[in-house]
Amino acid sequence: MAWFDDKGDHLVVHIRTIPRASKDCIQGVLGDALKVRIQAPPVEGKANAYLIKFLAQQWGLPRNSITLISGETGRDKRLRITSSSTKLRKQLLSIKA
Repeated sequence: MAWFDDKGDHLVVHIRTIPRASKDCIQGVLGDALKVRIQAPPVEGKANAYLIKFLAQQWGLPRNSITLISGETGRDKRLRITSSSTKLRKQLLSIKA
């Protein structure tokens, strides 16, 4: 899939964040990115930390297994997920547009 890359020992996920949303949710695939709405404001890295916390909870992962690779100040981000289990891959493949 275009919005995440399976590198064998880790995954790289392309995210399009929508900060200051009314509720937290994974909205679905939008082009080549996973669209994620979060309530946190994009101030001083709070949205990035909140995004990682939210996705870790959604996917049942420890927070330290998700790392921001790029997009620290923008809406388009790339995350590295080191816990690349088969269960997580199935979850990602089941997300619809």
